Amino acid sequence: MNKSVIAIAVLGTLSLSSQAMARDTINIVGSSTVFPFATTVAENFGNATEFNTPKIESTGSGGGMKLFCAGVGVEHPDVTNASRRMKVSEFEQCQENGVEEITEVKIGYDGIAVANSKKAPQLELSLRDLWLALAKDVPNPKGGEELVANPYKTWKDVNPDLPDVAIEVLGPPPTSGTRDAFAEIAMEGGCKTFDWIAAMKKEDKNQYKAVCRSVREDGAYVEAGENDNLIVQKLDSNPDALGVFGFSFLDQNADKLQGTIIDGVEPTFDNIASGDYPVSRSLYFYVKNAHVGTIPGIQEYVTAFTSENAWGPDGYLPSKGLIPLPDDMRATVAKSSQALEPMSSPK
Repeated sequence: MNKSVIAIAVLGTLSLSSQAMARDTINIVGSSTVFPFATTVAENFGNATEFNTPKIESTGSGGGMKLFCAGVGVEHPDVTNASRRMKVSEFEQCQENGVEEITEVKIGYDGIAVANSKKAPQLELSLRDLWLALAKDVPNPKGGEELVANPYKTWKDVNPDLPDVAIEVLGPPPTSGTRDAFAEIAMEGGCKTFDWIAAMKKEDKNQYKAVCRSVREDGAYVEAGENDNLIVQKLDSNPDALGVFGFSFLDQNADKLQGTIIDGVEPTFDNIASGDYPVSRSLYFYVKNAHVGTIPGIQEYVTAFTSENAWGPDGYLPSKGLIPLPDDMRATVAKSSQALEPMSSPK
């Protein structure tokens, strides 16, 4: 290594150390779904240790990755929460900006609930119903292997067995991991029930994804921001609307809302844990290893989050709606994350 490279490396370390003098609190960004779990851990951590309670901002998974991967230093966050795995493009962006060693922590599972007010009847939908209701382009109702702009106005238009009620679904924006996961699991799950569309995947994967995951923009799907509590309030005041959010928010608002039955399965803790519920995903947080030892408490926060007292079956996070990892997986993840083992590219 030449002297100029050594000098740059030393200056970088000194810069981070000197900047950190102005910050003694962990800065966390990211997923609105992981936000309540992280907030609970942070509050317990602040009360039980000598460290400050971490500052947590709900920016959405995509927004959090952008902030996290922007660089190393006190002006950049230490941890980002995500309701889907880091993308290859995000990992590469991190590397380009000097965020080289990242520890990935898989914390558990969550179901993506489609729900409505208890003032209205509980709905039973298939993944195909959901896709036909929300896709930008759908198979021509007149028949043939042709896509047309979504013509459906009511649920009854989609499926004669459904109510004659206008399609109105409140959900997260494109920056949200919940939106990403909903598009990949629910929308694509319904889309590929059409064999001729499923066949596109082998011929043109990009076209297949565009067809299956694109959401209509004519008002039937309403982007309600990253605030899931706002969606809950709107559903309570509009019984005809449906909302899309993490299971934990449905669980916390069970007095007002009811989960839609998807492909014959209700979104419940047990159904998500068993894998029976068809719209479920993994939850994560990511640690910027370059900040460990400089910003106080990061390693201790990771240990607190991955303790049995927090994420175990009898811990305080499952009571908030987190679906725990299986015992052997929890033990493996706890060991690697507490050792701050760097992840490789998520390819």
